[in-house]
Amino acid sequence: MGSLLVVLQIAGSVALLLFGLGLVRDGVTTAFGVRLKTALGLGTKTGSRAFVSGLVATLGLQSSTATALLTSSFVERELIKGRMAQIVLLGANVGTALTALVISTGVAALSPALLLAGYILGRREGALRSGIARALIGVGLMLVAITLLEAATVPLRDAPAMASFLSMLDQARPVALIAAALIAAACSSSLAAVLLVLSLGLPGGLCVVMVLGANIGGAIPPVIATLGGKPSARRLTTGNLVIRIAGSALAMPFANLIASGLGELPLTLTGLAVEVHLVFNLMLAVLVWPVAGRLSDGLEHVLPDADRQTPLAAKWLNEAALDMPALALAGASRQALAIGDDIERMLEQTRLAFRKNDLLQLSDVSLLEQRVDLCQQQVKTYLSRLGREASEEERRRSITILDYVINLEHIGDIIERGLVVQVRKKVGLGLHFSDEGYRELDAMFLLTFEVLRMAQTVFMTRDRDLAKRLMELKIEVRKHERQSAQRHLIRLREGKPESRETSSVHLDILRDLKRMNAHFVSVAHPILDEEGLLVESRLRER
Repeated sequence: MGSLLVVLQIAGSVALLLFGLGLVRDGVTTAFGVRLKTALGLGTKTGSRAFVSGLVATLGLQSSTATALLTSSFVERELIKGRMAQIVLLGANVGTALTALVISTGVAALSPALLLAGYILGRREGALRSGIARALIGVGLMLVAITLLEAATVPLRDAPAMASFLSMLDQARPVALIAAALIAAACSSSLAAVLLVLSLGLPGGLCVVMVLGANIGGAIPPVIATLGGKPSARRLTTGNLVIRIAGSALAMPFANLIASGLGELPLTLTGLAVEVHLVFNLMLAVLVWPVAGRLSDGLEHVLPDADRQTPLAAKWLNEAALDMPALALAGASRQALAIGDDIERMLEQTRLAFRKNDLLQLSDVSLLEQRVDLCQQQVKTYLSRLGREASEEERRRSITILDYVINLEHIGDIIERGLVVQVRKKVGLGLHFSDEGYRELDAMFLLTFEVLRMAQTVFMTRDRDLAKRLMELKIEVRKHERQSAQRHLIRLREGKPESRETSSVHLDILRDLKRMNAHFVSVAHPILDEEGLLVESRLRER
């Protein structure tokens, strides 16, 4: 019974630590999220700036995993180069180690003051104050958790059975390394694993090995989160994991020497585990920084980009029909519908990933987007070669087809660079929407499917009544988007934590779906314009 109580106390202390980490991350995101993202996205012109950006972002978000996912999203959109992104993650790793150093240096006495300051500040309105308040409360809870963790592990440190177990574990250091890696991966935090190791009072060599394992485990969640992403994002997170594994493999044979060397230092701020964590990540930064470019190039051979030069034959574009405009336009129209079908599959896979928190559902989205891009280009080239025998009506029809496939290509970009990024963020950061927020977004997805299918029908039939109905659906989409955003803001004012942590993702998904609907509905414009049913402006006349 006593052993079970000790285990529950340790587990509860770790849970409180992770909860505090989450509060700090949410608070900093609420207060400074846009600034952090901007700094991370733009602060990579030089290696030193990239390193500092990663370090500062991790100190703010209290999670190298969150920094890795944000950086991978920038890499996917080609806003950060591979070499600079690897340096960002080196800075993020050092940022996590500095966080462990700060909260383990005996400042637990400050926790009541931090909790009180956070409570008082949180009673005032404003996103900045609310975010800072949550961050202060989170830091206070982390300090409390450290105190509880140290107290909970005292019986273990004094137990003869524990001493025997540690002696056996010290003789099987690969097992200790794997165990620490699994703990860090399960917590999605190397920081929590290192602080747990710190509290156990392990022998020097074993402590070093378990800290190395915690560093490996902390790099696993970002790899899992980017499995369905572009090769560029997978290269980044896989490279970070490879760096930590290689560094651990080099350091592990010298674990006893490292422990004794750090123990002889004249200045000791905290326990051995935290010092090893900091020194290890600093040494990795020093050693890997100069070769980050070569590492990035090497990973390109292992995880190459999808070959955009692979010919994807457009099924309905018959070269022999170019001299017969009616047949050529029929083929181009069929090809446009095929592109629309690919867009529908991309959207369906994204919705499934959103609903099931399963990034594997996104595995084909990138390939489909490439096919949409290439087929759109093939349709444009095909229509530009239409024979001179084409009548004025046929030329207008070719322009309509061209406009439609261009809009579909834009929609594909919105799905891949907007919706997919937000879904990965939701899954990777473990965000949970409120029931109302989830239902609103899923309803917006379903409404978008309805608009897409009607747009496909309008494109082929050119039916005026259906075109009018499509325009009416656009109004419904606009109302739904506006009402959902308003309800979301109401939930924010009511202080619902799910709404606060998912705010940017919720609003970004709404915006992207609204933009997609606008592109779909544009297929009705030329039909209604020919009937004189459109006006130049939505402004009401006096």
